[in-house]
Amino acid sequence: MASRREFLHQGLCLSTLGVLSAPLIGCAHASASTSTARTAAAKSKGAKTAPAPYVPPVDAGEPSVAMEPPPDIFDAQALDLEFWLKPRTLDVIRPQSGERARLLYWKDGEVIDAAYQELCHLLRDVNGKQTAPIDPKLFETLWGTQAFIARYGIEQPLEILSGYRTAASNTKLIEAGVPAARQSLHIEGKAADIRIANLNAEVLGGLVRSFRQGGVGFYYRAGPRGGWIHADTGPKRSWKG
Repeated sequence: MASRREFLHQGLCLSTLGVLSAPLIGCAHASASTSTARTAAAKSKGAKTAPAPYVPPVDAGEPSVAMEPPPDIFDAQALDLEFWLKPRTLDVIRPQSGERARLLYWKDGEVIDAAYQELCHLLRDVNGKQTAPIDPKLFETLWGTQAFIARYGIEQPLEILSGYRTAASNTKLIEAGVPAARQSLHIEGKAADIRIANLNAEVLGGLVRSFRQGGVGFYYRAGPRGGWIHADTGPKRSWKG
């Protein structure tokens, strides 16, 4: 596992910030309590290189390799209630199709249906082209991740490498020898494999896991855009791929 020194070498700097903590999802009627965030990060300056080839990872069931928590560089539990009550805009891109959209999908406690439907389309099965409803909690985690790091100058589209996956597409992956779970949460519209350019996959995964909303798989590859994170709204667990 990378050390805190190695993360600093990549251009991520840490600072201390005192804020309030609050429940993260569905918190419109929750009360806040005092907490302290231990870390923050400045804008990452990685070189622009082509993304590494993507192979869908094992994404559900018991993790094959246990791992220790990554360094606490980002911690979503340090967010205040005001953060979760503001309008939510997701900036996403699908590298396979070249599509990109910036959509306001939630405001004043309500999901904006037209934007939600477009996000579901963007997270469609890129092989069979089928679209399915995506768990709104997954969008909350994706938005929270992007909005959190934007506070520290990292403003990049969230790359969706894999979203919804049909059972047929999943079976084809298994038959091709790709270690995809037979009961993949991608099939249920509850999982996405994501990346943020020039943000270390371990750092990104640590932040996603700090939302405590489901499973997180860490997939490491060399290069500033070579890693990705599996995020889902299933049982809370984490693993290294």
